[in-house]
Amino acid sequence: MSRYFEHLIVLRAELAGVGLNGFLLATGDEHITEYPAAYAKRLEWLTGFKGSTASAVVLMDRAALFVDGRYTVAARDQVDGDCYQIAPVPHTGPGAWLAEHGRDGDRIGYDPRLHTRTFIDQIRSTLAISGVRLVPVATNPLDRLWLDQPGRPLTPIFVQPIEKAGRSSDDKRCAVADLLKARNLDASILVALDSIAWLLNIRASDVEFAPLAYAFGICWRDGSVDLFVDESKLSYTVLDHLGPGVRIFGYDEFYPALESMAGRRIAVDPDLSPIAVYQALAKGGAQVRDMADPTRMPKAIKNPVEIEGMKQAHLRDGAALTQFLHWLSGEAPKGRQTEMSAAERLAGFRRAEAGFHGLSFPTISAADANAALPHYEATAETDRPINPNSIYLVDSGGQYSGGTTDVTRTVAIGDVRKEIRDRFTRVLKGHIAIARLTFPAGTMGFRLDPFARRALWEVGLDYALGTGHGVGHFLNVHEGPAHMLATPRPGDAGIEAGMILSNEPGYYKEGDYGIRIENLVVAVPRDIPGAMRPMLGFETITIAPIDRMLIDTALLTDAELDWLNDYHATVLGSIGPLVPPDVRSWLEIQTSPIGRA
Repeated sequence: MSRYFEHLIVLRAELAGVGLNGFLLATGDEHITEYPAAYAKRLEWLTGFKGSTASAVVLMDRAALFVDGRYTVAARDQVDGDCYQIAPVPHTGPGAWLAEHGRDGDRIGYDPRLHTRTFIDQIRSTLAISGVRLVPVATNPLDRLWLDQPGRPLTPIFVQPIEKAGRSSDDKRCAVADLLKARNLDASILVALDSIAWLLNIRASDVEFAPLAYAFGICWRDGSVDLFVDESKLSYTVLDHLGPGVRIFGYDEFYPALESMAGRRIAVDPDLSPIAVYQALAKGGAQVRDMADPTRMPKAIKNPVEIEGMKQAHLRDGAALTQFLHWLSGEAPKGRQTEMSAAERLAGFRRAEAGFHGLSFPTISAADANAALPHYEATAETDRPINPNSIYLVDSGGQYSGGTTDVTRTVAIGDVRKEIRDRFTRVLKGHIAIARLTFPAGTMGFRLDPFARRALWEVGLDYALGTGHGVGHFLNVHEGPAHMLATPRPGDAGIEAGMILSNEPGYYKEGDYGIRIENLVVAVPRDIPGAMRPMLGFETITIAPIDRMLIDTALLTDAELDWLNDYHATVLGSIGPLVPPDVRSWLEIQTSPIGRA
């Protein structure tokens, strides 16, 4: 009997003891964090699933895990199929599954501090005529059952200086206050950790892959902020930085504070806030108004100092990645490296760079068939050797004091099949199409996404992922509200100048190989004479060579070849002075101009 089967048994017994017929849970913590601290990995404890996004429903006689296209294969490998049905999203979801398998009168528990109101409302709507009811619980049953559950991290908070932030916290708080006054609101609730970090110009290391501190915030219309945080995390330096405009309360005082706002007009973001926030405010008699997190757009639109910091971070990161690719070119053909050894070597190159704080997400180091798993993470059980005449994909990134990086390169280890070169070149064509686009300011990202897919569509191929996501400035590597997805989702916003996004088309052939080419780009104004409205384009800020051995130049247009040669010239000019002489010699070859075949 596996430990996850045992966990399922004890959970069902616990649920029966409190009069529940099932339980709904998801990845994430009380702040809906993508990469939460270890204490909040409840779904992983229950099921064994290690991905960053999923939900599950447990009934007394069956259970299901719901994952999107990034994780369908990984979930089948990580999760016991005898315990859980693996259900692909969006073909089905928790609501539809419960409506089909639940019974009239069933009471399904959920922890209201771990799910957004949007998520719960969608499920309730689906269950409206089924007789199945969602019931909030005061105490999460998994927290009672998980006997060795870690505690919430208490890493020290440190200041993100204005020389790197580009804007003072006082200025940011005043801008939020002006918005609240304009909308006749008394306060706005901040739950997202990156929103609080950005607003107050503070960082920490509570979360493994982002420099964040566990805290809640209430922004008032006078520009002051109530910060709910473990006070042991605050030094005198940080308290002096926060100043008298930020009042400090204990982390656990947040929800009681919400219950004391009778008559106040309070803004809450339904897409970023747990439904427990709404419940506490309603219990206390507050007037709740739905409004997007007031920091979300200004955080996404980077100021000039932040953009320059991102560019400098990408130079250092590009130097580390280039040294790794040079090392890989010599070591991988020997057949002695594995996915895990390569990932550790890359991390070593990054750790040697100035200002490095940590990785920005778990490195995806994937050989051959594992590269077809878009969010694969090598483990001791899955670690695959990197063999000669194979294909290898590495998607990785770093957190630096001046910015956040995210880059993917796919490389040939020796000779590869003609099919792989064809698919790689079509992915490259899509990547170049996004890099060269000109589009109206405010365009939604889903309107740009098809440009990345066109070359694949022409031969009947596609990929199940989005083409791009926003990236934070020394914050979350995945940041809203702008994305390039196949379909829009709630809370998405148009692309504006200063936003930084990923450009990462790919192709994934299950059981065989995977391809992705990813650079980060910043949206910049394009001066077009006679334009009817402001126009934007993308400036690529990721600096690292693209594997020329995988390119079928016959498939590239002259304009695409020009873009590739110009990009490689930039790589050599920018990275060449930052790497050792032997790496520079190798880089000169990798970035030399490519002519028509």
